[in-house]
Order: sequence, then C-alpha cells, then structure tokens
Amino acid sequence: MKNKTKTQSSPYFSIGQLRLDHWNELKNECSFLARGKSDSKAAKQHKARIEELLDHLKTVERYYTFPGSGKVEKLRHMLVREEFTALAHNVAVTTRQLVGDAYRSHPLSALEEESEYGGVQEIREVGNGTPKNYFEVLFVEDMTPIDETALHEKLEDLRDPNEQFVYDVLVQHSFQDALIALIFNHNIQAVVVRYAPPFLSENISPLIKPYIQNVLDVDLEDRSEADLGPLLGELVKKFRPELDIYYVTDTSLNDLKDSTLQTFQRIYYRREDLQELHLGIIRGIQERYETPFFSALKEYSQKPTGVFHAMPISRGNSVFKSRWIKDFGDFYGRNMFLAETSSTTGGLDSLLQPTGSLKKAQQMASAAYGSQHTFFVTNGTSTANKIVLQALVEPEDLVLIDRDCHKSHHYGMVLAGSYPVYLDSYPIEKYSMYGAVPLASIKEKLSKLKAAGQLHKVKMLLLTNCSFDGLVYNVERVMEEILAIKPDMIFLWDEAWFAYAGFTYVFKQRTGMYTAKKLHTKYRSEKYRIKYDEHIKSLGKGEDPKMPDPDKVRIRVYSTQSTHKTLSSFRQGSMIHIWDEDFRKKSENTFLEAYMTHTSTSPNYQMLASLDVGRRQVQFEGYEMVEKSIEMAMVLRAKVNDDPQLNKYFDVLTVKDFIPDQYRQSGLGEYYDKEKGWNRMDEAWEKDEFMLDPTKITLFIGRTGVDGDTFKNKYLMDQFNIQINKTSRNTVLLMTNIGTTRGSVAYLTNALLTIAKQLDEEFESLNTREMEIAQQKIWSMTEDVPPLPDFSRFHDSFRALPGVPGGNLREAYFLAYDEENFDYISLLDCKTAVDDGQELVASSFVIPYPPGFPVLVPGQVVSPEIIDFMLALDVKEIHGFRADLGLRIFTKKILNRKIKTVEINANGKKETKKTIEVAEA
Repeated sequence: MKNKTKTQSSPYFSIGQLRLDHWNELKNECSFLARGKSDSKAAKQHKARIEELLDHLKTVERYYTFPGSGKVEKLRHMLVREEFTALAHNVAVTTRQLVGDAYRSHPLSALEEESEYGGVQEIREVGNGTPKNYFEVLFVEDMTPIDETALHEKLEDLRDPNEQFVYDVLVQHSFQDALIALIFNHNIQAVVVRYAPPFLSENISPLIKPYIQNVLDVDLEDRSEADLGPLLGELVKKFRPELDIYYVTDTSLNDLKDSTLQTFQRIYYRREDLQELHLGIIRGIQERYETPFFSALKEYSQKPTGVFHAMPISRGNSVFKSRWIKDFGDFYGRNMFLAETSSTTGGLDSLLQPTGSLKKAQQMASAAYGSQHTFFVTNGTSTANKIVLQALVEPEDLVLIDRDCHKSHHYGMVLAGSYPVYLDSYPIEKYSMYGAVPLASIKEKLSKLKAAGQLHKVKMLLLTNCSFDGLVYNVERVMEEILAIKPDMIFLWDEAWFAYAGFTYVFKQRTGMYTAKKLHTKYRSEKYRIKYDEHIKSLGKGEDPKMPDPDKVRIRVYSTQSTHKTLSSFRQGSMIHIWDEDFRKKSENTFLEAYMTHTSTSPNYQMLASLDVGRRQVQFEGYEMVEKSIEMAMVLRAKVNDDPQLNKYFDVLTVKDFIPDQYRQSGLGEYYDKEKGWNRMDEAWEKDEFMLDPTKITLFIGRTGVDGDTFKNKYLMDQFNIQINKTSRNTVLLMTNIGTTRGSVAYLTNALLTIAKQLDEEFESLNTREMEIAQQKIWSMTEDVPPLPDFSRFHDSFRALPGVPGGNLREAYFLAYDEENFDYISLLDCKTAVDDGQELVASSFVIPYPPGFPVLVPGQVVSPEIIDFMLALDVKEIHGFRADLGLRIFTKKILNRKIKTVEINANGKKETKKTIEVAEA
C-alpha cells in the first residue's frame, strides 16, 4: 500500500446515492425540456444541465451493466438530435427500472422490444415462468470493442434456457477499474481475470474520487506488471471475499506460484473452450446457493410420514383437527407444522453431533464468516457466551472483563468459577451511558497482575464489540498490544450487535474473525520476523517489547454473534465463530462438552434453517444490503441535522459526542457537516482507538423535557407503533439494519416532525408557572445528570488472590443462597451507613434497565457513588433490586470470616492460595 489519500468530503454519502440522485434529476430536467420551447433561454439552461448530468453518469455507469455507459451515449445522441420527447420517456423508463430494481427481477436474457419512443419494453415471462436469479460477472481484460462483443455473443450461445441462474457480463479494462467496479456494483458475483490488465484507469474523475479511497491506496508495491492478475485476485478476496474468482492465463502450471493457485477457484487456459468457464461460473453460484439444512427440512416436510414419537404438533395433526386452536395453525400456515419434527434422520441431522446437512450448513457458514469453525446456537447469544466461557476458562483462572458487558458474561463467570478482573469503560455522563474500555486501562491491569506475579493466571480478555450504543474497538490494535504482553491470551469478542460488519470491507477490519486471520498470516511471515528482530535490538535495557514474539504468539479468538439482531434469522438464532490455532489441541473437547451442557437436545429446526438461509443471503446480498443499511442511517442523521423543526428538539449524537479527542487519532468528529457534506470515514475506521457504528443512531431528546422511557412509550409506541431498542434518561436508541427501507426512514422522520409540532403546541399553551416547571425538567435532562460510578472493588473476603484486583464471584453468588447470610437495607439507610464509614457488600446482581449491565455484583463493595447513582435513577426496571425491600447486603458474619493464606507447590511453583473459615454467629 502507498501513502493513504487524504480524507475527503462529498455531498453524497455513497456512490449509489449520487447515482440515483443524478438519474432523478436527469428525469426532471428532460421532462422540463420536453414540455418547453426548444429555443427558449430556459431550454438552453436545461440542455446545459442535461449535458453535465450525462457526463457525470457516463463516468459512473461504466461500472454497471444496466443502464450502462452505452445507454448514456444513446441518450446523448437523442439530445443532440433534439428528440426531447423520446429522451424524456427513455430517461423516465430507465430511472423507474433502476429505482425499482426491475432489471434484476426480469433479467437481461429476456426479450427486449423498442417502444414507439425507442425505450425498453419489459417482457416479464422468462422461460417457463420460473423466477431466475440474476447476477453479473466481471471480466477484467484490456480487450477491444470487437472482442468484447464477441465475448457477449459466445456466452449468450452457451446459456441453457432452463438454468436457474442468468448473468450478464461487465468488462473492465484496467486493474483500478476492476476494483472500482467491485466497490460500486453490488450485482457482481464472480470475477474472471484474463491475463494481466494495465494498472491505471483512464476514467477516474473528481466525481468518484471520494468513494474509491481504498482503490487509490493500492499500488504495485514490489509486484511486477505480470503479477497484476494474481494481485487482483488477492484484492478481490480482501474487498469482496464472498465472490468466486477465476483466472485465465497462458502461464504454464510449473511457473504458477502456490499463492496464485490458492487464490482462485479455478485457473483456465486461453486455448480451452469458453464453455468450461461458463459451467464453472454457474457451478460456483449453485454451490453458494445451496442451503443444506433448509433444503433437507423442506424435503422432509413433504414426505408422507407416520409420527409415533414426541410432539403432537408435528405435521399439524393436533392443530388443524382442533376446533379450538385451528386459528393458530391458520396464522402460521401448514409449512411451519410440516417442518416441526424431532427427527434427526431422513436427511435431517443432530445439532449436538452433526454428521450430515447441519454439519455442512455450519461449514458453509464458517466459510462465509471467515472462521475456522462455526457453531449454530438456538437459544441466543446469552447462551453462546456461557458456552465459550465454560469451555475455555477453569476455576480460579483470571478473566479481564468489560464491567458493563452483557449480564450473560457475568453469570458465565459464576458458572465457570473463574475470577473476573473488571475493566471500567470511560463514562459519557451527559447522556447517562458508558463508552468502551481504553487500551491503556487494559494494559495497566495487566501490569498490576504481572507485578503481583499472577500474569500466568490470566486466561482471557472479554470485550463487547460493538457496544449497545455502537462503540467499536480497534480490534487489531488491542490484540497486537495485548499479545506483546501475554502471547497466549484468548480473546472473546462479544459481537452480538455486529454480525453484519463482516460483509462490508471498512467495518469488517474491526471484527474478531477478520483480524485473527490477518494477524495469524502476519506473524508467520518472514517480513514480520525481520521487523521483530530489529525491534528487539532497538530496545533499551529492561524495556519490554512492544511487538508479539512470533515464536510464542498464539492466535486464539472467539466471537459470539446474535445473527437475529442484524441479519436474517428467527429470534434467538446465534452463532459462535472460532479462529483458534490451538482449538484441536487444547479446546475442542471442553468446547463440545460446554456446547452439550447448554444446548437443547430438542433444538428448533425452523431457527436452524433460518441460520442456514441467512448465510446464503449474506453471501449473495450481504454487501449490498449492509451498505444500504448504513446509507439509511446516514440519511436519517443528515435529515435531523438539517431540518430546523427537528433539530429544535432533537440531536443525533455523533462521533465526537461518544469518543473523547484522545481516542480519535484521525481527528474525525462528525460523519456529516451541513456545509461540507459527508466526511469519508475509512481512515478513522482504520486508525482510531474507538469508532462509532453509524447504524446505531442515538437521538438526544433532552430539550423536549421528556425522559427516554416516556418518549419511547407515550410518543413513539402509542402514537406511531415505532419500536426502538434502548433508552437512557435523555436519549433513545434507533437502529437501521438490512431490513430497513427508505419508506420506514421516511415514516420515522414524519413521526419526529409530528412530535416536534406537538411539543411546540404544548409549550405554547403553558402558563408562566407551568413553563418554569417545564424548563426545570429540561435543565434536569440536559445539565443535572447523575454521575456514573466505576466498579468499586471486591470486598477483601471475596478477593481472588492477594495482590490481584479480581474477585471470587462464584463464591459470593452461592453464599447468597442461604437467607441467613444477607439482609435488606433501604437505599437511604445504605447512604447513611456508607457515609458513616460502614462497609456494605452486595449479595446479588443489581442491573438497571437502562443501562442494562450490573452496577453491583455479588461480593462488590457498595460505594457512595453507586448509592447516589441508584437514588438518581428514574428507570422502572432494576433486576435484583426491589425498592420496597432495599439492597440485599451480606451480613457482618459473612464479611468477618477468617481468611488464611497458605503456600502450596504447584508444578514447582509457589503460589498463594486462600482458605476461608466462616466465623460462628
């Protein structure tokens, strides 16, 4: 890679947004021209703008088959010939087809007829009427127009009208143009590299530069021109790894590098028949399209069977014969019940020990998500987290854990008996939420553990990526700097809300699986070893290395993912992704035992089928759908930012609101600026310690004087039936996903406008005293925010080991099973006791919703800050706390236990252990 191009801004967030806007504007301009007088001053202005738009569109459309640059040239000829009516009609038809995706539903293999205006008339029947799946194949070669035409004709002759898949060919003549097409064109599903294309594009204009920063950053490095074909294959796998890649060459097999052979699905030779390439392309699509378990379940559901097993609901027999619950069957439909079975044979499989269709479905998911192993989970990521923890950590292992992670991790620590060493995120007090854990804080904890002689006990680092509110870690930086200190650290990245990130290049760089593979390759390269040796020589006396030792480092990464949260799956459909080079040797048996422990012997087959189908979707549509979901989020952000009625009451919080300056090395503070437009965020996603997931849209509502919970229920749900994910005292969290439509964004925008007008009317109707009260509420929501407490500490009797900042969570948890070991104390009495210097220790988890993580865990000392925070809380739902009873606190008898330390010899090492004797009452 060469030096990074300077971050640019643009009036459009994406090239797709620019493209559609230009076609719509062209339609309007042509309509004006067709209706007016051709020799008027206004007509000349419209013609000038049309010419400019056509120039812009030709630059963009050369990377698409439809409408394509050829269509743009036809429109230009109409303009020159002053065929304004035909021009307006053609542009209107093309724009309608483009906006509605009609060209993909009725592929280009269908007949096309010229209408009286010269436009395209769609023929909707294809073959026998069976819907076909349309895609495009990118051919990369600097061929002549005659050769290009011949290629289209030859491939057209090879097509079988009964094939389920139909494709059109897009030819690009240079290396850079090929990469631009991959980034712009979502329809491309296969790439054919024919010989080594020239490197530079002759078509890059200022119009598209803001959207192709990753392409402009690529140079030849130490490659020769002859290596451009294989290099392009490597970059296709980097930017769009889901695509099939083929190479056509005359290089003899003996001269082809192993890396080239492994990059491409198949290598063809120029003299071979084009039919083999065509069949290879179709076969590659068929293999990705396959859904082993879903197909097996469909087939099984259509078999006549006799059920002499469990589940009366199977086949719908107990439902459709009923006079009282038949409406239940009518609501879900017969297929739901035909597919309901407990069978693990007949083409189906066992989730606990898969050997057939489920095993293959998980293997295909592993390939799609970039893992070494993938396991389906049917009872949510809460269970996935517990499985991983129980599989990898043992009693008395130390785990560095994000204090405000999901509660399932805390309970998982109880089950495993490991000792949590809690890490505090930086607070965002103005909005009553937490950020993420700074890398410096993690390293500081490791330094303390090393100084205490306990670094060898540290087993895992557990972080939430991305957080509920959208904070994303620089995964590569975290892993590299932690592995430099502890080269065998296991990483668990809770990516429950980040499943979609693996299908867009910028975001996937911050995922566990992508980073694991990248670092594994990096640390085993000769280039890294040379750099490491130079680094070691440069160190001063007593200075610790800043780079992981390639001879000691082990890449062991686990990611848990709520597929149902951001991709297509039934509720509770989740996955565990593993990239662990020691999995077979160290963890496979314990992982499978933990998987058996927590996984039902009667998993829901419909959910498993949805995970299988969801994998197919992201391999074909993931790139497009994820990019569009991000675009929808950006459109909403810009609308609230620009509209004076909306920004009177609402603010969409952006990067600088969530991430302090010291963690934003790129300096990016805003995604969008009203004056400059959209800031390109590629550099920030690559460099900054934290980044904000733009699809998590936090709306600040403090100026409404309404708290988050009331705003959610009274305004959004009761009036508009709009569901949202989370609230705080003065914010509500909105999300876009691959199911978000432009219509739903418009509906939400209209709802916010209506609410803003209602607030105007409410404020205008207030008398002087009522206005004072309203202003006090607004001040409370915007200025008088409660402090956010850090984790205090574990009480000495629950400390894990002397000198270790972790605690024995399991012991404290189970001591609370005996009612004699705890008392209830009201919050006000707690405050008085703490202020008087009395030490109170929680005997239960206390989890307010929001923020949804424990502010107290069993064995934790209750600090004054925690009491103040709980007194200031205005949320209704607090798990583990009843206001009428008060906090559940350990009795003095438990806290006054005698703690004895003894030295034991384990594997030749002396370690300090503690034993506890409970004092008599």
